[in-house]
Amino acid sequence: MRRATAGLALLAALLAVLPAFARGYALSVATLILYFAYTGQAWNVMMGFAGQLSLGHSLYVGVGAYAAGALFFHYGIGPWAGLWVAILLCVALGLLVGFLAFRFGISGVYFALLTIAFAEFTRIGFDHLDWIGGPAGMFLRVAQRDTWDLANFRGPPVMYYYAMLFLTAGAFALCSFLLKSKAGYYWLAIRENEEAAQALGINTFAWKMLAVAVSSAMTAVAGVFFAFYYNNLFPEQIFHISRSIEIILGPIIGGIGTLFGPILGAAVLTLLSDGITELLGALGWELPGIKQVFYGIVLLIVIVFLPHGIWPGLARKLRLDR
Repeated sequence: MRRATAGLALLAALLAVLPAFARGYALSVATLILYFAYTGQAWNVMMGFAGQLSLGHSLYVGVGAYAAGALFFHYGIGPWAGLWVAILLCVALGLLVGFLAFRFGISGVYFALLTIAFAEFTRIGFDHLDWIGGPAGMFLRVAQRDTWDLANFRGPPVMYYYAMLFLTAGAFALCSFLLKSKAGYYWLAIRENEEAAQALGINTFAWKMLAVAVSSAMTAVAGVFFAFYYNNLFPEQIFHISRSIEIILGPIIGGIGTLFGPILGAAVLTLLSDGITELLGALGWELPGIKQVFYGIVLLIVIVFLPHGIWPGLARKLRLDR
């Protein structure tokens, strides 16, 4: 425990002082790593803890982003008020998906297909909704970015970095608490053998619904961050299945069901993919879709050689697995 605590404190200190050494592009990459680490942790609650495979988590990112973004764009309502609207909408959507699936016994690959279907239905619907710009997109007004305006979530890149660092640290603490709680043990039982969990008297329907609610609420927060960080939203971009794949790759490569897996996986994927993109750009080569090909190769290597992800084996070598 002392070794793990010391390692965690060192990592937190390094991340806290990173903006003093990283500027421009490097800081944006660091922010992107934290974003995928956070969304990976949110997805990990649903799949890694409770064993419910969702391939449509872009649904919650998109609805959360559009909810807060539209309120700000049309009515000038700040992101902090829009955040709660986004969370409520995404939790309601998550519970609807969960109810339809768990009430009628839809599980496994069929549950995954259901989540994809909801994300695609929403993408098509938003693509025909003129109120939010439709396929032309919605562009948020960008104010002065030299100073920190926390009320409207406007400021320089370093502000967004620290905001994402705070969210990732909070998600890590929440997931650590959940794993050691009653919910965590029930989710583990459901993930390993749902029929056995039911035989022990666990209300699997209620606990799975709780996992969906927690995961969708966390992902909604990431959607609000996405809207005010990028300031432009397109249904084809934010609801696309590739967005969901980007979310889940970090936990899969880092280690599903672990605390550090989503963080490590997000760092490995983002650094390597951006490194390859920069290298090809320096060589003057343009290869459309190279990032997706790279994701597939990395996933294949991890599945073959590290089926439990990178973190479990690394933790054993560092004697942190306890």
